[in-house]
Amino acid sequence: MWFLIKGTFWFTMMLVALSFFSGREATEEATGSRFEMTDAVAAASEAYQYLSKICLEKPEVCEKGAETLTALGHRAREGALVAFELLDKQLADEGQPAAAIKAATPEEAIVTGTVATQSPGVPLPRAKPAAP
Repeated sequence: MWFLIKGTFWFTMMLVALSFFSGREATEEATGSRFEMTDAVAAASEAYQYLSKICLEKPEVCEKGAETLTALGHRAREGALVAFELLDKQLADEGQPAAAIKAATPEEAIVTGTVATQSPGVPLPRAKPAAP
């Protein structure tokens, strides 16, 4: 879900930025409302600060939100699997069997967004030796 929100935001920003490079005259709708880019950036940063303060004031809201987004992520993964199977059935060639879906083994699994607590190649800091 968060991916969709971010994707929509950045896609919209890309379209707005591309509109400045157009060789044609701007339409009346585009020129009617003027805004400063600094005002938009300031409003976005204030909104981010407000949302980050919610987690400090009410941590249970962030916990429930994280649980909800995790559940939505699992549902989205299941939905993507269903869409893949449907498209595979519809677009497969006549003589070819449908692609088999297999679960990823731990060696093949891709995990993003987290860092292992003890990575094998990263040294851990040691305590300072006591003075003799």
